[in-house]
Amino acid sequence: MTNTINRKTFLRGVGAAGAAFALGRGPALAQARQQITYMFAGPTVLPAFAPHMIAKHKGYFAAEGIEPRFVTGQGGADVATQVGAGNAEAGGGIGDTTMVVRPNGVPVRAVALLGGGGLHQLFIREDSGITDPRNLRGKTIGVQSFQDTSYYALLGTLARLGLTRNDVTIQAAGPAGIVQLLVNGTAQAMVGVFDFALAAEAGGVRLRRFSLRDYFPSMAQTVIVSDTSIAQRPQLVRAIVRPLLKALGEIIADPTKAIDDYLAAVPENAGRREQMAAAIRAYAQYVYAGQAQLGAFNPDELRTLQEFYLREGIIRRAVPLDELYTNAFVS
Repeated sequence: MTNTINRKTFLRGVGAAGAAFALGRGPALAQARQQITYMFAGPTVLPAFAPHMIAKHKGYFAAEGIEPRFVTGQGGADVATQVGAGNAEAGGGIGDTTMVVRPNGVPVRAVALLGGGGLHQLFIREDSGITDPRNLRGKTIGVQSFQDTSYYALLGTLARLGLTRNDVTIQAAGPAGIVQLLVNGTAQAMVGVFDFALAAEAGGVRLRRFSLRDYFPSMAQTVIVSDTSIAQRPQLVRAIVRPLLKALGEIIADPTKAIDDYLAAVPENAGRREQMAAAIRAYAQYVYAGQAQLGAFNPDELRTLQEFYLREGIIRRAVPLDELYTNAFVS
């Protein structure tokens, strides 16, 4: 995938509620697997969550003695809040999620970074005539929600472009709605994941892609857990992180094989192989690759991002870096 996306896919997702249980480990591990709740920022069937689905399908979580129940939140900031409140053992955001919620008293840290690229991209309709994001003034831009980190990533990008939120119209429309905004021409652009862009192209819209990392240090998905889990249940945290990094490494090493694994894990997408393959290859190339140590955070990158957010007024105050992340569970 280069600057123009020319492949199609679908967008469909459902969420389910789940209960949270403590981790149990014992000699009868297969019989003693404990259910945990892992919350996504978007619909569970999106290929953005391929590492999670592959890890579950191939038994990597089971080997750690846990059985994750995947549920859907209302964006990364909401997911972090739910994890901090103890309503889920873990959840997903992106690299800036903890620095957005931590100043508000949400006691969470990121414990793994799933890739060296940026999860969110800027997509602009080709027929808008906009070939430079600096020309977005006066245009409508879609995001998943105002609680999703795509919104904060958009604010950061606008600031770097010399624009403010008042120079554009931002609409939060949910996973399906963000696609429709592009398809029906209500929005000329969106900040979101490859899944949404490919879905819009399935509706007949051609898009230009711009990496947010060209404008500010947007980051990949993270695994978020509570301070309480880190302090009191480190085995549980490792049991969540290890399977995801194993699946992530497999996707990077062999995206073609990973496509087969993903479709076996999410059979409802099996009839859309070409579309799913396009998404997974895009993630492998643009999002997952590029880390010196798989899963590890670069503190300098986090510091740069937090300073930028603070300077632009996106966050109220900075917090110590060690309150945002730990690399203790990726080694």
